[in-house]
This record gives sequence, structure tokens and C-alpha cells, in this order.
Amino acid sequence: MSLVRLDDVSLAYGEQKLLVQVGFEIDPGERVCLIGRNGTGKTSLFRLITGIVQPDSGLIQYRSGLVMSTLDQALPQNEAATVREVVAEGLAELKSLVTEYEQLAHQNLDKAGMKRLDDLQHRIDELDGWSIDQRVELMMAEMALPPDQPIGELSGGWRRRVGLAKALISKPDLLLLDEPTNHLDIVTIQWLENRIRSWPGAVLFITHDRAFLDKLATRICELDRGRLLSFPGSYDAYLERKEKLLEDEATANKLFDKKLDDEEIWIRQGVKARRHRNQNRVRRLEGLRQEHADRLTPLNRARISIEAADQSGRKVIEAKHISHGFRGEELIKDFSCKIMRGDRIGLLGNNGVGKSTLLRILLGEIVAQHGMLKTGTALEIGYFGQLRESLDPEKSVAYIVGNGSDYVKINGHDRHVIGYLRGFLFSAKRAMTPVKSLSGGERNRVILARLFTKPTNFLILDEPTNDLDVETLEVLEDRLDEYKGTLIVVSHDRMFLDSVVTSVFAFEPRGHIARYVGGYNDWLRQGKPLAETDNPHAVQGGALPASAAEKRKEASRQVRKLSYKDQRELDSLAGRIEVLEGEIKALDRQTGDRGFYDKAWHDTVPVLDALRAKQAEHEQVTARWLELEEQKDRA
Repeated sequence: MSLVRLDDVSLAYGEQKLLVQVGFEIDPGERVCLIGRNGTGKTSLFRLITGIVQPDSGLIQYRSGLVMSTLDQALPQNEAATVREVVAEGLAELKSLVTEYEQLAHQNLDKAGMKRLDDLQHRIDELDGWSIDQRVELMMAEMALPPDQPIGELSGGWRRRVGLAKALISKPDLLLLDEPTNHLDIVTIQWLENRIRSWPGAVLFITHDRAFLDKLATRICELDRGRLLSFPGSYDAYLERKEKLLEDEATANKLFDKKLDDEEIWIRQGVKARRHRNQNRVRRLEGLRQEHADRLTPLNRARISIEAADQSGRKVIEAKHISHGFRGEELIKDFSCKIMRGDRIGLLGNNGVGKSTLLRILLGEIVAQHGMLKTGTALEIGYFGQLRESLDPEKSVAYIVGNGSDYVKINGHDRHVIGYLRGFLFSAKRAMTPVKSLSGGERNRVILARLFTKPTNFLILDEPTNDLDVETLEVLEDRLDEYKGTLIVVSHDRMFLDSVVTSVFAFEPRGHIARYVGGYNDWLRQGKPLAETDNPHAVQGGALPASAAEKRKEASRQVRKLSYKDQRELDSLAGRIEVLEGEIKALDRQTGDRGFYDKAWHDTVPVLDALRAKQAEHEQVTARWLELEEQKDRA
């Protein structure tokens, strides 16, 4: 039986219809990703499922005894509370049952009271409620959380981890995650992926991180103009089927419009024709008119334009022996680089390692403690900052983007600001809305729209993908791919990095920054560790102690001759890689079959999970093979 089922559910806020007679269900073990443009109602659907809001019409049914838990976009905010106290909040309802049981157990009860006591005991037994304190301690140990540390002393990534512990501790049948990768760095996102993949319950999640989606989702559901559409399988399969649906919709609309036009011509014929008019045909025309009025408005596609400046000098930035740190911790050590015109560089590193600091040094906003920096000639810089520039909340979107003017200049041509903003998915009405009423994703689009009206030949984007919907992300990738200037990007979005950069500056342990050719996955194949400084267990006020894992990695990097065991492993890995490639090809053939995604989810999910597992193993085995080959070459 389904855990949750929605039948003909509708929900509207004012004139905006978020859900129109939506049907949806989720079964045990499914991992369903909910996608859609900003403001389409994804979070509202979560609130319907959890009972926070009620539908305007329709029915929501739950399996008996269902336990649900939610990880919200908002981070835990009670800064004085300890980690232990916040995690324990996930069992607050269970604790109240235990408290009620203990109170009743000390009273003289009538028949109804004894029945209530028996019901409480049964429910507490069912939910494993007699060991609450032990469960809290076990969950904190399992997720490596510092029990007594106040929430206010933790970074956004660690607060997110605490929030997940709070959500998981109740052992929910259904876990709802709203943008779970927000505030997380790459190492924590990878940890979260593994944690959710091993979770036995069902998961419904909202994300803009396509790599995260692709690794976890067994099914994708899209909210589109009040409809909820279901797509089994991978993200690539979703894109193909969605494109076909939109093409079919456009074709059907075109045929319908032709039929309506013909009938309108007929109804406008002269007086003589009106005396002999077929009344059934008149009624049919009235029906066509109503159907046209009720038809879904065709989706506007995102169309982002970037104003280009004249070409900069050939050398953009040269840094020599840059070192910089804070409070005795050296974030950047002896860093040198040359950035040439047209370079497309991604800064890759975990939270707190100094990515934004390096950007500010390269921009000249702060002076490095050691080293020399030279900037090139004719630079026109556009900077999208991680903390976001402040927007006047009372001004309209159009006023801010046009800087008070009705027109913006894009590539030498004047464009009306309303038309320009349509490319950023703002309708004419929404473009006149005050900034204070916008969502986080919409605010990001406003900042990008304003930034791209400024002529640039050097773009620096610090976490530009946060809160953007998937469609806007993909169009942004396309425009950046066409951009002729120099580009530096900081992002934890692995697919975004792979799409827009051609080299990576990786922040490795002890302040070392290394340059690698390619994007995120090209760097990943190198098997190199990233520096980790965002750790609440770290010693305060001094250099971070090397973890046992880091020490093992460091030892493995020492130049030494391959042992007999390592040589045997190297000999076997080539064969294993070949076997895995064959298995992956076979699974690819299955998923590529035309009817594969028309099958039931319980037929497609095992194949897709097996494919992902084989691909992950192939990456690991290949990385190990490269490591041993390099070690052999150095010996």
C-alpha cells in the first residue's frame, strides 16, 4: 500500500493556481525527486503532505501508523540550544507519549484509562520509545556530531547535518527533504548521498543539484503549471521525455488554434448564412472558446543574455608566491598562477578553506600577507558575490535591473527591461513586483539579470547556482559556454562545474592549491583529497590536526616501490575495469530500450540502482589503478 496518496488535490493562493486536481502517491522504498520552476508550489506540496496546510479540494490519504519527518530549507535557528537538544527534538512527539504513559501508570484508572494506557504502551513499543536517550546518543555518534556544542557555533553545513540527524532519529517511513544540499560543501554532499542511499525508508526530496538528483532519484516528478507529471528513471531520460511532451503540446495547440480560427470565420459570415446556421455547430464553437480560455499558458523559455565588453589584454592575472591566513591558520600557501584571456576556471574546495578569500585577493579587495599580484589591461569585471549584494526591498524588479530606466543595453542594442526580464522567467506582472516579495531563487535571478547588463570581459561568480531552478541553471550554463571573456566560478554544483569550466583550482590540505585540467569529474579521477577545515571537533585557535584518514592518504602518497600485494592488486584491477565496463554497457542497453521507462518503478529501479553502483565502482577502481600506476612509475 502507498505511504501517501493524493487524489484530485487542488491548491491556490489568490489567483495563482499551484495544484490543479493533482494525483500523486509514493510507495515504500521509493526515492522521488520533486522539481519545477521557482514559485510553482513544490514547498506547498510538502506542506500539504505534512498537514501544515489543507487543500482547497481533493483527498489526501495516509497509511495507518505512518511516521513522517522533514528536513526544511531553513537551518536550525535556536543558537543557544546544544546539538543534543536539537537532535532530541526529533523524538519530541514520542517523548510526550512516554511522559503521558508514566503519568497514567501512577494513577487509579477506570476502564477507559486502562485502554488508553494499553494503547500508549503498544504505540511506544512499536516506535522503540523506551530508549530515547540512547537513540539520541547513538545518532550523534553515527553522524559524528559534537553533542554539547551550541548550534550557534556551527557552520551552515554542520547545522544541516544536525537537522538531518533530527529528521532521521524518528526512523520515519517517509523522509521529506527540501533543498538538502543548500549550505553543504562537496565532501558533505557526498556523505549525504551515501547516507540517503542506505536509508531503508521512502524519500521525497526537492533539489536543484542535478548530480545529487541523478545519484538518488528512482523517479522524478515535475510541477508544471498546476500539473504533477511523473517520469521514471534518470535525469537524462526525464529531459528527453519532457522535450517530447512540450513538442506534442505545441503541435496540439497549433491544430486546435487552426480549428478554432476556421469556426470563428464561419460564425462571422453574413446575415443570410446566419439564418441557416447549424445550432449544434454554434454550441461546439462556444465549447472551443471555453477550452481555449482554460488552456495552459505555454511556458516561456529562459533566455539569458550577457553584455560583452571589448577584449581584455592577453594576460588577465599573474600571482606569484601568494600566502594568506587567519588566526594562525594558513589558508593559502605559496600559490602561483597565470590566468590568461579566455580561461575558464573553477575553484573547488570545502567550506572555510579560503575560496572567497582567494577571489578577493585576485580582485584586489584584500592584500595578500605574502606574494605579488599583477592584473592585466582593459579589464571589465563583473562579480557575483557569495553573500549577495543588497537589493532595495521596496523597489520593483524592473526598477532595479534597469537602474530606474525602461531600457537596458545588451550587446549594443536597447531592450525594454520587461522584455529582457522575460528571459529570466519574470512575467510583466512579476517584473513590477517589489523585491521583498520574491523567493530566494527569484532574487538570485534579479542579481544575475542586473550583473549581465554590465559590459564585462572577466566574470567572477561565487556560488551563482544557489536557489536557482534547474531550467535557469541549464540556460545559464549555455550562456556561460558562449561567453568569450575570462571566467572564474566557485560552486559546489558538480554538474555546473563540469559544464562551464576547463580547469580547476583545487584547495588541498595545508594551504596547497593545485591546478588540474578539466572539470569536477576530471579532478575526481585524480583521487586527490580536499582540505577540510569546517569541523566542529577541531582544536580551537590553532592548526587543525590531521585526521587518521588524511594521514593514511599522506602515507600512500610517499614514493615507495610497489609491494608484492600492491602489484597483485594492480594486475587484477585492469581486468576488473574491463568487466565493469562490459556490465555498464549491458545495463546501458537495458535503460536505452524504448519501452524501459514505461515499465513499473519496481522493474526499473533495480536496473538503475545497479547501473549507478557499477558506475561508482568503476570510478573507484579506476582511481585506484591510476594511483598504483603513478606509484609504480615514480619508484
